[in-house]
Amino acid sequence: MLVEMKIKGLMIDPLTQMPIVILRDPQGDSVLPIWVGIFEANAIALQIEKIQTPRPMTHDLLKSLLGSMGASLQKIVITELKDNTFYALIHLQHSGRDLTVDSRPSDAIAIALRTNSPIFVDSAVIEKAKSVDLSKEAGDQERLRKWLENLDPDELGKYEM
Repeated sequence: MLVEMKIKGLMIDPLTQMPIVILRDPQGDSVLPIWVGIFEANAIALQIEKIQTPRPMTHDLLKSLLGSMGASLQKIVITELKDNTFYALIHLQHSGRDLTVDSRPSDAIAIALRTNSPIFVDSAVIEKAKSVDLSKEAGDQERLRKWLENLDPDELGKYEM
């Protein structure tokens, strides 16, 4: 079953200093943190903050290419969590055909934000992520999980590079 998620925020992991995209199910209490690279986090942050760049960034270029080809992004789906790595698919429609493209979740999210497309996560991924070690120490893992689940949007602040 697919669960539609919204971006709750983008922040820096206090333990690893790596960017995290926080997805949350607005109809429930599921939270899914996805650690991403700095460049991908920047692409997501630019769109969240509605910052225009003087020249198109990679995800803006992809959006333009899709539009020029007459393709539309229908949704993105985070499909799998394997060996602590998330996998995603971008679902497109072109000339009446449904197409899927393999993607890193961070790139899929960055494009979905630019096209106002829905973000879905397979419920099995949400369940599996709950059992994954988020850090090396069990105490840190539980503390980080509780902290992520109880985040107030006002506490997120702006993502800074």
